[in-house]
Amino acid sequence: MILPSLLLAMFIIGYPIIDLAWTSLQQVSRFGQLRGFNGFDNFAEVFGDPLFYDSLWRTLIWTVAVVGGALLISLPVAMMLNDEFFGRGVARVIIMLPWAISLTMTAVVWRWGLNGRAGLLNASLMDLGIIAEPIEWLATAPLAFTAEILIGILVSVPFTTTIFLGGLSSLPQDAYEAAMVDGAGWWGRFRYITLPLMKPFINIAIVLNVIYVFNSLPIIWVMTEGGPANGTDILVTYLYKLAFRFGQLGKASAISLIMFGVLFAFTILYVILVMRAEKEEGVKEEVSASVEG
Repeated sequence: MILPSLLLAMFIIGYPIIDLAWTSLQQVSRFGQLRGFNGFDNFAEVFGDPLFYDSLWRTLIWTVAVVGGALLISLPVAMMLNDEFFGRGVARVIIMLPWAISLTMTAVVWRWGLNGRAGLLNASLMDLGIIAEPIEWLATAPLAFTAEILIGILVSVPFTTTIFLGGLSSLPQDAYEAAMVDGAGWWGRFRYITLPLMKPFINIAIVLNVIYVFNSLPIIWVMTEGGPANGTDILVTYLYKLAFRFGQLGKASAISLIMFGVLFAFTILYVILVMRAEKEEGVKEEVSASVEG
């Protein structure tokens, strides 16, 4: 039963990658027709393009900022939602609402809200007397990219919070009761019980969020299309422009393969580091147990 499922999964995952690799080695017309083998010319063009390096660097900033921000916000939110209080069910539903709405719709709403002339944010800030005149939030790359990162964090919190809620609900309560009897405060319980036991769930959240955010197109594309002047382009928006706006499908295929390689290398490296850290912790525990014995 396992072998057919494994073969099917390998075909579903492997065939697109093989086809992508083959396309990246071809000269491709803007209509998708293969015109002949050209070796690594597409990769040479990619690595010779300054926009590729700018987009790669911006992708790293985007991924680290969004994933890091989502983790920092989601863990305390999940801990609050895990406690018993009146209206907890309603609070959980409110937290999950951004997850229920498509990213494209969310980006459209925020693009309207951040409009420099008729946006809701400018109107609210002016009514409160915080600003004297409208601000063009999406007119400059640094400000627009910062806004997109904050929105990316907002839409990533529900998914991450769900992972953490699942982890918190599975933690043994007797450990907390024993810690409270020993006089451990909130910080001590969090540092020595919650955080160590939540590590597997934090690792899952990091890997899934990195893969998801690294490849996320809708927010940046809908809000700025990588502009102004390519100042908010990440790899996926840069790739989209090459493929569907400029018809450079071979070059776009090469970038897709590079992106896959980056994510694959990150996943393997992260898993190795986590396994090594867990092994070191196991050795420390064995040494401590032997010394105490």
